[in-house]
Amino acid sequence: MLIRTHLAISLFFILLFLSNVVDKLIFFIVVLIATFIPDIDSRFSTVGRKKIARILQFFTQHRGVTHSFLFLFSVTLLLTLFFPTIALGFFLGYSLHLFADSFTVDGIIPFYPFYKKKINGYIRTGGKSEIIVLVTFIILDVILIFGKFGKFI
Repeated sequence: MLIRTHLAISLFFILLFLSNVVDKLIFFIVVLIATFIPDIDSRFSTVGRKKIARILQFFTQHRGVTHSFLFLFSVTLLLTLFFPTIALGFFLGYSLHLFADSFTVDGIIPFYPFYKKKINGYIRTGGKSEIIVLVTFIILDVILIFGKFGKFI
């Protein structure tokens, strides 16, 4: 999926969880940043275009290790131990990215590199079905924003 769709999905879940989080601004920022991270292994992605990402891309394939639950759980565990304030936001943003990509034609390999069975769906990245998902989540985001914050406007 394109980053705009990932961001629309992540914003929806941020709005759902925000009232239950203590450090709201940190949570918001970390979820959005974590949404970008899985695509660091692609030179065509927003974060993958950065020069520092090129080093990682030399050693990985797109939708390989950075699109695996093993990587997600390992990083989340380290964050929980050393930076617990950002662990939930990271887990949410990153896992939403993986979940959304699992519905695309290219799919993900969730237990890479140990088990290489791919999970995939029927949504073409940038295609009509992705546009439908994007518009749906934008509408849901607007509904949640006005539902939660409408009383202050």
